[in-house]
Amino acid sequence: MATKERFFQPPASSYLLFGPRGTGKSTFLRETYPDSLWVDLLDPESYRVYLARPERLVEFIEGNPDKSIIVIDEIQKVPALLDVIHQYVEKKADLKFVLTGSSARKLRRGAANLLAGRLLDASLHPFMAAELEDEFEITKALKYGLVPLIVDSFDATARLNAYITLYLKEEVQAEGIVRNTGNFSRFLESISFSHGSVLNISEVARDCEVSRKTVEGYLEILEDLLLAFRVPVFSKRAKRNLVKHEKFYYFDTGVYRSIRPKGPLDRPEEIEGVALEGLVAQHLRAWCAYQREMHQLYYWRTKSGKEVDFILYGEGSFVALEVKRTAKVNNKDLSSLKSFREDYPEVTVAMLYLGKERLNINDILCIPCDDFLKQLHPDKEIAQTIRG
Repeated sequence: MATKERFFQPPASSYLLFGPRGTGKSTFLRETYPDSLWVDLLDPESYRVYLARPERLVEFIEGNPDKSIIVIDEIQKVPALLDVIHQYVEKKADLKFVLTGSSARKLRRGAANLLAGRLLDASLHPFMAAELEDEFEITKALKYGLVPLIVDSFDATARLNAYITLYLKEEVQAEGIVRNTGNFSRFLESISFSHGSVLNISEVARDCEVSRKTVEGYLEILEDLLLAFRVPVFSKRAKRNLVKHEKFYYFDTGVYRSIRPKGPLDRPEEIEGVALEGLVAQHLRAWCAYQREMHQLYYWRTKSGKEVDFILYGEGSFVALEVKRTAKVNNKDLSSLKSFREDYPEVTVAMLYLGKERLNINDILCIPCDDFLKQLHPDKEIAQTIRG
């Protein structure tokens, strides 16, 4: 299968590339740095060697003086290597280190000083629709997600079902991150009901029959493993009483759907609606990460119930987006966008929906979600994408 060009632009200096398993970090780096010195810590033999003797890296580098780029895949498996890398970054400016990580947990302490200025922080995300070009199908993306490992699989269903099991086995159970993997598995299912919703930790704790503190710890693990993210409330220059809690999302809509329990009492539209919102969320998050200018992703919700799904705020953009799983838009669907625009007249607003036509209703553009995602590109401002 042909390799797809990614929008991620690697920094010129040394950097650490974070991303969940299966997002294509190794593939991208092997193509970007074909002549680099490579250490694969997922390889059992390499892992044992470097775990026992981190200083082996010095011997490896010194034994290959013609190599100026050193790639270390899954650095979190042997955090002690960071001390060796630190020394090289300090004394040899001509060497470039590229590290990958699918978990921030082990690096938090060991890499604190290293990451503070000496290595740039970067991230690789699931595919964006525009990276797939004509291969992107929104119905397929809503079902299987956009993790490259899944997208490029001949059996997406089986690979997706195995994805979380892999994380539980290799990242949680093997590393002894939690004492009770059964409780953690129940937590993964329980918090899936919060996907695309305001997060209520106490409610999740009651559902899992564990303490609030335990759920907070589990949530931190989930974020450390890069499997989930939270979106804060937009409260700048607030004119109304706003909720304070963040919204929760799994990092990929396919992963969400594989975890979310389903039964005869579940209405399909409940799952489909938040799946669509999550698909947009992961695109906007990737856009923010790949953009040259700093942008932040927020949502907006008043205590009276007005809510706008996404606010993008940064040097070049101030955009409010509402996502609706509907083929038809009416005035009621636009009420929250209107309220937000009343408070912030300078904002660009748009509705993303499942229809086929671009509409202008009361000076609010209603855009087919499929078209918006296909046109979303880090080199274009979102307001420009909205205008078409």
